Amino acid sequence: MNSLLAGGDSKGRDFCRRFIPLRTESGGDGEQMAQVSKRFQGKKFLLLVVLCAVVLLLIFTARKVFSPKADCDLNTLEGRTAYLQSLGWEIDPESESFRTVIVPDQLEGIMAQYNKLQLKQGYDLSRHLGESCLQYCYEVTNYPDSDGKVLVSLYLQDGEIIAADIHSTALNGFMHGLTKAEAE
Repeated sequence: MNSLLAGGDSKGRDFCRRFIPLRTESGGDGEQMAQVSKRFQGKKFLLLVVLCAVVLLLIFTARKVFSPKADCDLNTLEGRTAYLQSLGWEIDPESESFRTVIVPDQLEGIMAQYNKLQLKQGYDLSRHLGESCLQYCYEVTNYPDSDGKVLVSLYLQDGEIIAADIHSTALNGFMHGLTKAEAE
């Protein structure tokens, strides 16, 4: 290695200076360079570790904030009500209707469009093709600037939401995901 550093191929010398810590017997400038190089490598390593930690923290936080999973027992009316309240929605529990629905074997036309809405929320009906689920509908009582009836639909399978929407029953109505920001 010292022969590479002392002379010869300049490409080899550059390689050694970049990737192999420099040590000299003389204690001259090479030693100072080695210490600087080690400090620089240490800073790079520390920066890399901090950057990785920040990325992991952001991923964890994003998953927690945007997770479509509910912390409530959605098998009960109280759980579904609490879940919707946690999103800012008030419902009329007396308006509850439910039925068994079968997800089509293929998502075409309107169902393909509906699944695009679900994908934006973190749900994916294509994972449930041909499967049955329970649809719960409630009248939303605090929808802003609403002229007509507004409903929320939750599609549950084994106590977990697989799809959901808020929609108007008006002829020229609307449909959007569960977040209240979409209503404003």
